[in-house]
Amino acid sequence: VQFVESGGGLVQSGGSLRLSCAASQIIVNIYNVGWYRQAPGKQRELVAAFAPRGSTNYVDSVKGRFTISRDNAKNTVYLQMNSLKPEDTAVYYCNAYPSPTLSWGQGTQVTVSS
Repeated sequence: VQFVESGGGLVQSGGSLRLSCAASQIIVNIYNVGWYRQAPGKQRELVAAFAPRGSTNYVDSVKGRFTISRDNAKNTVYLQMNSLKPEDTAVYYCNAYPSPTLSWGQGTQVTVSS
């Protein structure tokens, strides 16, 4: 198992959640890690990621609402999600960025009610 995602749940529109992605030290040291999501009937998409040289990338729909961070000592990457909207409902995964070629974890379900 390369990634273990947690922290999802059911929240009302406007609420917040913090997702966690636990990975091995080797993965964290070698790869940039990103958060991806897949909504029902849609393709998986990138949500946020650490890019080379410490920068971060966000999909336009979450800019200003989501923040990616990491704790290197815990080999964990977080996704703080604020001002959640029903359209954020999806299963959230983490994987390598920009090419998510590692094995996918089970993901964590985020459901935002209106």
